[in-house]
Amino acid sequence: MSTPSTGGKAADPYTAANKDPHVSIDQKIEALDKFAASRKYGMMTTRDSSTGRLVSRCMALVASEHGGIDQPFFTNTESHKTQELEADPHVNLSFLDSSGQWASVSGIALVETEPGLIKKYYNPTLKAWLGDLGDGVHDGSERDPRIGIIRVKISTATYAVSDRTLIGFAAEVAKGTVTGQPASVNKIREVSESESQSWRASH
Repeated sequence: MSTPSTGGKAADPYTAANKDPHVSIDQKIEALDKFAASRKYGMMTTRDSSTGRLVSRCMALVASEHGGIDQPFFTNTESHKTQELEADPHVNLSFLDSSGQWASVSGIALVETEPGLIKKYYNPTLKAWLGDLGDGVHDGSERDPRIGIIRVKISTATYAVSDRTLIGFAAEVAKGTVTGQPASVNKIREVSESESQSWRASH
C-alpha cells in the first residue's frame, strides 16, 4: 500500500520514518509474542450483537500457542463476551505499555471448553473472578462448567516496538520538536494474513 503524500512529502511522516518492512517473519512474530507476553493484559474488542456497537474489556493472556500466532484467554462461558463471539467471532486485541510501545491484533476467536485444555491452563486465581456459587459444581475449580478458553487465531497484526532507552526516546522527540523532523522512536511492523497462516502451519 502506497503512503499518501502532500507536496511530495509523506502525509504521515511518523509512520514513514518508523516503518520497519525489511524484517523476517520469524523476527516479526517472535517480537509480537514477546511484547504481548510481557504486557500480559490486553483489551479485547468484540461486537454487541444486540446494538452493533463495539465493546472492549481487559483480558489476561494465558499463554501463547503455535509459536505465538494463537493467543488463549480464560472466559466465563456465561458472560456477555462469550455470547457476542457466538454471533460474531471477529475480535481485535490491543496491548500498550507506558513507553509508547503498542500492538493491535485482528483475528478469529473460538470458545473452547474441552476439559483437558482447561486443566492444562487452569490457575486457582480464577476462583476470585468466578466465585463459588455454593452448589458443589460452580465453585471456580478446574471442573467448573463455566470455565472456557477463548483462543484467538491471529489473522493480521500491526505493532510498534523500540530498542531505545527512555532517555533516547525523549532525546529523539525533543529533536523532532525543534527540527520538525518526525521522531524515529519505534519499529512499526505488520504481519499479513498470508504470513500468519504460513507461520501457524509450520508451528
